[in-house]
Amino acid sequence: MKKIFYIASLCLVSALTPSCDALDLSPEDYYGAGNYWNNASQVESFMLGLHSHMRSNNYQRMYNLGEARGGTLRIGTSSIGTSLNLADICAQNISEDNPGYSNFAGFYSQIMQVNHFITEVENNCTFLSEQARSYYLGQAYGIRAFYYFSLFRTYGGVPLITTVELLDGKPSAEKFYTERSTPEATMAFIKEDINKSEQYFGSNNTHDAYMWSKYATLMLKAEIYMWAAKVSITGFNATGTADLQTAKAALQGVIGQFELQEDYASIFSTKKKKNSEIIFAYPFVENEATNWGGMFLYQDALFLGQAHGRDGQVIQNDTLNLKGTGGVFRYEYTEDFFKTYKPEDTRRDGSFLEYYMTKAEDGTLGEFGCMMTKMQGTLSSTGTHIYISDIMVYRYSDVLLMMAECENGLGNPCASYINEVRARAYGENFAGNEYVEGTYAENELAILQERDKEFVGEGKRWFDILRMHDADGKSLVFSGSANYSGETGILPATESYKVLWPLDKSAMNVNPLLEQTPGY
Repeated sequence: MKKIFYIASLCLVSALTPSCDALDLSPEDYYGAGNYWNNASQVESFMLGLHSHMRSNNYQRMYNLGEARGGTLRIGTSSIGTSLNLADICAQNISEDNPGYSNFAGFYSQIMQVNHFITEVENNCTFLSEQARSYYLGQAYGIRAFYYFSLFRTYGGVPLITTVELLDGKPSAEKFYTERSTPEATMAFIKEDINKSEQYFGSNNTHDAYMWSKYATLMLKAEIYMWAAKVSITGFNATGTADLQTAKAALQGVIGQFELQEDYASIFSTKKKKNSEIIFAYPFVENEATNWGGMFLYQDALFLGQAHGRDGQVIQNDTLNLKGTGGVFRYEYTEDFFKTYKPEDTRRDGSFLEYYMTKAEDGTLGEFGCMMTKMQGTLSSTGTHIYISDIMVYRYSDVLLMMAECENGLGNPCASYINEVRARAYGENFAGNEYVEGTYAENELAILQERDKEFVGEGKRWFDILRMHDADGKSLVFSGSANYSGETGILPATESYKVLWPLDKSAMNVNPLLEQTPGY
């Protein structure tokens, strides 16, 4: 198996990491045309660097932006007494003074490197064959669309930076001043980029789960057009049926090219990396990079010998074989959400370790707790525990549930796609757990709840509840039916502006052209 992240690419990314300002742009080009971009191996190395930068900067950000606000995380103190992260974000306590993220969440440093790559490969690099050039540009435009779409879903209209003039020498401060484009212009730009990516890939279906591919572009295209079709914000009106049809067409290009793993837990196994379900993932490899999986798991001193399993027995042994490398347990899911899993749903135990911190004399268990185990890692070659579980971005069950959402929005039956996912989840217990076609609103809620169980921990829940609708066509973020912890919506209607994030004061002070997100 080809190891995609060489030391050279990591050094390249380190050298390219820019200094900070309001858009986190680089002031100087360390790899200008004069001393780089001279042969194909340098182009490949830069592309590998873009992927490494994408992984190192995006996997936690994807979770924090795409899931933390979704209403399924416990806030405050964990079941074993540790303090939990992101309390303000989880509680929707965000404002100009408390923005949750600053500097546009750091996306622009990565965007600038992609811009640099596009400029060089599109206009220079004459040593590349047309096939190689097109493949690289398919990747680059797809990655840039991914970043800008992440920004759009988070902030709405954002500055559109497409050139590398800020990398040419040492510019004056005024060159950093860039105003926010309108949401409509931002979405149009994203669509243009993702369509360029698809065009550049053409018929090249080369696939490596650790590298951006045409299939990743088709998945992102489906997401972009679904969002455009269904989500209205200040400055952008949802486009409706035509864009849903485009999203469906993109998904049809992926249908049948991958397959569900038979066993849900095996998707995340370190022994089944790059399995046939994975379309695009961030790789973690022994002696190369590890992830934050320990942040979801126990500390021995606070857990072993104190917690009880669901059988009532005290957990004495290191059940996950962490070898003392558990994190500080900073992220825990709520009991309300956990208990929506039926016992026969294999995703429950394939995603969580359930336990209780007290046991009464009559055997009653209390003080529920659960730890997400999708990123639990494995033992290293030397017998220590290492966190090298790959982190999923796109996998085949996402194709099926996105297709269900498209069909539902187009007024077509969607239950078959939901049931294809459920059949794997319930296995031999599938009979009796089939989904039966309902109204538009019933289908929409069923798809959301299926996605919640399928993709817990994968950074999708917050964006899903923003995009999906109730019977009145309102976002499920305002609906109690989508809130596992109460009868009211995750956001009250009076705080509808919080569907987008605020800009921090420091960014606005540095760049006087920036205007605050509407409502803040």
